[in-house]
Amino acid sequence: MRLTFFPTAFVLFVLAWLAAGPASAQLFETKAKQAYLVEADTGTVLFAKNENDPVPPASLAKLMTMEVVFNAIKSGRLTLDDEYQVSENAWRTGGAVSGGSTMFAEIHSSIALRDLIQGVIIQSANDGCIVIAEGMAGSEDNFARLMTERARKLGLEHSVFGNSTGLPDETSKVTMRDLVLLARHIYQDYPEFYHYYSQEDFTWNKIRQRNRNPLLGLDIGVDGLKTGFTEASGYAIVSSIQRDGKRLFLAMSGLESQNERREEARKILEWGIRSFERKPLFKEGEVVATASVYGGEGALPLKAKGPIDIFLPLTNPDRLVARVRYSWPLKAPVEEGDHVGDLYIYIGDTLSREEPLYAARSVKKGPIHQQALDALIELVQFWN
Repeated sequence: MRLTFFPTAFVLFVLAWLAAGPASAQLFETKAKQAYLVEADTGTVLFAKNENDPVPPASLAKLMTMEVVFNAIKSGRLTLDDEYQVSENAWRTGGAVSGGSTMFAEIHSSIALRDLIQGVIIQSANDGCIVIAEGMAGSEDNFARLMTERARKLGLEHSVFGNSTGLPDETSKVTMRDLVLLARHIYQDYPEFYHYYSQEDFTWNKIRQRNRNPLLGLDIGVDGLKTGFTEASGYAIVSSIQRDGKRLFLAMSGLESQNERREEARKILEWGIRSFERKPLFKEGEVVATASVYGGEGALPLKAKGPIDIFLPLTNPDRLVARVRYSWPLKAPVEEGDHVGDLYIYIGDTLSREEPLYAARSVKKGPIHQQALDALIELVQFWN
């Protein structure tokens, strides 16, 4: 399979119907106001609904808190045996007196980082978050800045964190797309810590609390990650499921009750597992498309770094559409390996996969008559 280009203007769009069929409504419907479902291995987007809408993070912010901690441990700056003291601020803001999620830490006591991690992940402990934030960065404000800085480094373009807990803060916001990207990153980069997200309970200071994720006990393959709630945006969840050789990551928000959150999340995860199958589109090294080069000799073949697979819906595989885009005119010389375009793969109206495309060979400047002809073509394109 190879895609070819048809120039239109200074930015070239190429549309190739890999199978015929009209676009139609979403393959799945959910009561969630925002949702994003992705297959982990290929990055195929299976479902998207308002995935870039900013919403308050609530306790989902604790995923970013833990990423900062895991990164510090992996880099050797922290160890699980490090201990942090419970300040009065942590005790009042996140402890038992606060009335929120807590691990019931006693004021001025010291807690090992391994226990704080479990308290935050399993018990959603606000006091645990603040103890970590103050211990690592001196203050929660400083730690929140670290969270936002790490978010940008990870490609979370729209997320901002005002604190470590997700408690109401006017500056804090996340998107479902960013949360899925974050969850997938935690799974891939910190496998030694991921098991905490499926741990059923945690007993600390003689107090046993169960994991707040309502999907863990359904025996459908869910093994993470976090729930949240705010008055402003309703009930939310970030979840992962591993079953039948597939791993999916989900983020959804804007649900009206805990029961609705549990059922909507369960339905979309099981739909994603059952309703898609993996299909190869391009083999490693296979030419995806060819592009004309201004002032160069011959067409330029484009290819990806590796093979390109995608998960297609079983019931509607004819909705697959691919587009290749590059800035025109592409001027010679071009070196082999240069990033010169991008492949966009759609399932219906959903952008399901993006893949950078690279020059498969070098293209030198052509003879003077070729450069003159290309200049004439560019002039015609400009005036049209």
